[in-house]
Amino acid sequence: MIRQIVKNVLPRIYKATNLSQARQFTSTSGIKFSNAYDYDGKTKVSIFNTEVNLGLMITGYSQYGFRLNNDMVLIGPITVFPRSVLSWNVNSFEDINEQSLRLFPTLEPKLDVLIIGIGDQSPSTSLSKRIIEFMKKYKINVEVLRTEQACATFNFLNAENRMVACALIPPLHLTYNENDVLQAKLRQKQLYDSDE
Repeated sequence: MIRQIVKNVLPRIYKATNLSQARQFTSTSGIKFSNAYDYDGKTKVSIFNTEVNLGLMITGYSQYGFRLNNDMVLIGPITVFPRSVLSWNVNSFEDINEQSLRLFPTLEPKLDVLIIGIGDQSPSTSLSKRIIEFMKKYKINVEVLRTEQACATFNFLNAENRMVACALIPPLHLTYNENDVLQAKLRQKQLYDSDE
């Protein structure tokens, strides 16, 4: 059937004078070619870190703290769970030890994954190994990542309704791109335009 469509329709499409004529051709098999999104299989995009019903998600971070999808701003290192947030008593990744991780094995229901964001530096092998060995005793999977990656991973797993938690340290340095600069200028323009 596909061969028949290709054989009958493609020559007509190439001979069409404009794109709208090409989209309206119907093959002898009765299949109408039209826009890509006319059928039941429409593509749907949803930005899940803005959907409050999926639980808490991290929508932003700075050197000082984090912003959640419920517009809560938290200062300093935090631990985020699907429905709650706690302050985490560490100052840097060097403070992460068995004592600072003791909360996670005691939680019920048991975590599937613990994600640790250690700021803007790459995780060292020795730190990752030490954390993984400690959490392995409690059969909890651990990912040690940079904070930016940890936020995205937590949001993704939380949207899948996994039992996930993350422990995050704000990065010391932020990198920004052209889009960040444009967004800041747009917010500034909207702020000053609304005052008039």
